[in-house]
Amino acid sequence: MSVQTLERPEIEHGEKKSLGYTTNGAVPPLESGDHLTRAEFERRYELHPEIKKAELIEGIVYVASPIRAGQHDDPHFDVIGWLAFYRAVTPGVRGSDNATLRLDLENEPQPDALLRLDPTVGGKSFVGEADYLEGPPELIVEVAASSAAYDMNVKRRVYARNSVQEYIVFQMYERRIAWFVLREHGYAELTPGDDGILRSEIFPGLWLDPAAFWAGDMRKVLAVAQAGVASPEHAAFVETLEQKLNSR
Repeated sequence: MSVQTLERPEIEHGEKKSLGYTTNGAVPPLESGDHLTRAEFERRYELHPEIKKAELIEGIVYVASPIRAGQHDDPHFDVIGWLAFYRAVTPGVRGSDNATLRLDLENEPQPDALLRLDPTVGGKSFVGEADYLEGPPELIVEVAASSAAYDMNVKRRVYARNSVQEYIVFQMYERRIAWFVLREHGYAELTPGDDGILRSEIFPGLWLDPAAFWAGDMRKVLAVAQAGVASPEHAAFVETLEQKLNSR
């Protein structure tokens, strides 16, 4: 790939160098497969506003390809709606959509969605001085093309090592939802109840009906979500969170 040169005649040579351009005024590339430090990854990412999603996983850059509506955008939108409903009725819980996440010095993913506890109620993640999210959120969601995607492999290991308590992968090709819970020796897959409902352990009352999701029946997905937040375990969780918030 040829090196792209920015046409910014108003910027002098020395100014370009200070902004992170190469000495000849060119923009350093950001491509899948590049091996970069986290600092260099962030520097190059900021210089490429045309790139909408790039991740650093184990020191290797992954730049997302153009995404399709049916295979990513539509299910991603539904996932956000499901998580946003839970956040709206659970104090001390925050959520993000495609937030750059500083996990460690070699890993800076951009999860499709996440839920996290605010630090004031015991959450491990926080917004740093640069306005990036830092530290492990309690739950991360990825929409993956299939079980062969890196979301199910290297990224899963990275999330487990960084103590992300729950990790959900919506596998589009298999039409399967893998919901992992962190145990002593790594992730174990969550088993649905006899009714087929998946229930979070870290966020009590966060329930998902996989069959309804794959059928595109968001009315039923949200009805099950409503039943979850009406459960005694969610009420107890909310009471605990409110006590922590009120004790500040």
